[in-house]
Amino acid sequence: MHLVMVGVTAPSHVYPGLGLIAELVARGHRVTYVVGDRLTDLVAPTGAEVVTHPSIMPTADEHWPEDMGEAMQVFLDDAITALPVTLGIDRPDAVLYDIGGFAGRVAAQHWGVPAVQLSTAYVAWEGMAEEMAEFNEALRASPSGEKYYTTLRAWLDENGMDIGADEFTGTPPSCVVLIPRVLQPNADCVADRYVFAGPCVDPARRTGWEPEPGDERPLVYVALGTSYTERPDIYRACIDGLAGDYRVVLATGKVDPADLGELPPGVTAARAQPQLDVLEHASVFVSHAGMGSAAESLWFGVPTVLVPQAVDQSANAGMLAEIGAGMLPEEPWDAPTLRAAVDAARGKADRTRELQAQVRAGGGIDRAADAVERLGARSSGTSG
Repeated sequence: MHLVMVGVTAPSHVYPGLGLIAELVARGHRVTYVVGDRLTDLVAPTGAEVVTHPSIMPTADEHWPEDMGEAMQVFLDDAITALPVTLGIDRPDAVLYDIGGFAGRVAAQHWGVPAVQLSTAYVAWEGMAEEMAEFNEALRASPSGEKYYTTLRAWLDENGMDIGADEFTGTPPSCVVLIPRVLQPNADCVADRYVFAGPCVDPARRTGWEPEPGDERPLVYVALGTSYTERPDIYRACIDGLAGDYRVVLATGKVDPADLGELPPGVTAARAQPQLDVLEHASVFVSHAGMGSAAESLWFGVPTVLVPQAVDQSANAGMLAEIGAGMLPEEPWDAPTLRAAVDAARGKADRTRELQAQVRAGGGIDRAADAVERLGARSSGTSG
């Protein structure tokens, strides 16, 4: 089977699906992956053929627009840029697409092949539109929202997509969900078109990292994702509050570890850490609550201390706290506050082990690949 995957040029969107893409290639499928050129090296090791376009998505050194309409416009403008490149690929048997990879759904209809969304975030549930009606009305009435919906409508019309804008973006014809079902709001009200496989933890990301032997203190891992990492205050608070009683591994992102000063014994810091390997040994994860990190914390059964920075992270943090997997301390996130939260999070280990079993029962990579094969083999005309 030839599958075209239309991604979004943001590591947080790409990482969750890499294990699935590699598995599909290993099963003998030809996969063509459309993404911005700066992420070629991230995707290529899966074995997929990478087709690039000049993405306009913000880089890790740039912040997303805070205005919702402006942020949505970025995804749309990037999709408009990606569509001609996508349509230049020879006709596949099915199209996979990221939640923001709108060009994938348009291309699927152009080719007359099935479209399968790969969702790295929670999905719509029955009644969600009514719950969000007031917010959506305000968004449409805002200058940025009006521009977004006008641009989207014109683009859909130009490409023969006879479908409402909200249905196009929010109701996929079929979907494989790469987050744990336990993080899905109102999961019992989600339609059957959504297959919850859960995290597709990529074995290729494992490095064999091990903590220094001989130190039996519990390990705390501190990482704030790939975009909103300029928080030396949080890193320093973790060092000051935890050093001595805990081993601490920090991923500092844009912050030079040297700027944190001399590190106490048992504290290590680098711009990037092998997250999956560290989580396997961690007792607590101090996290920004990005969906990828939230899912991986549950996969490894690690309690969290949540310091959300932006976008969907506050909602994710709330869900983790609600299901008993994490602590959500109030700001300021100073040394005493984070120390108390880490100590409390360790008491949630039994609960996170229960959740770990539930999450792994979702099937992960194998179930996701099975679903793609089944959904991708449907007759054409279902691309929506």
